[in-house]
Amino acid sequence: MTWDDVFWHLLNFALPALAISLGMTAWGSFQFRRQSQIRWLWRWLMNLIGCLAVLVGGLVLTGNDGKMATYGVLVLVCATIEWGLQTRLFRRG
Repeated sequence: MTWDDVFWHLLNFALPALAISLGMTAWGSFQFRRQSQIRWLWRWLMNLIGCLAVLVGGLVLTGNDGKMATYGVLVLVCATIEWGLQTRLFRRG
């Protein structure tokens, strides 16, 4: 396997997390009038880290990536993080 193949495999592994976290953060920003105290970029990064953790956990637990149960948990975790950030559950200070 060449380095190009490794890059494309990792990108394709992380692409669902990138898409879901970006979409959920954008939807949360435009859906609610009351904005969170945390900037949009930081909220997206928090969602991305949570989504990548779910994908790695799904790969470790099932031994195969791309399982539908992993994608279901991915959406639930990302929505829960965004809900927590919108309701100021993770407030600073």
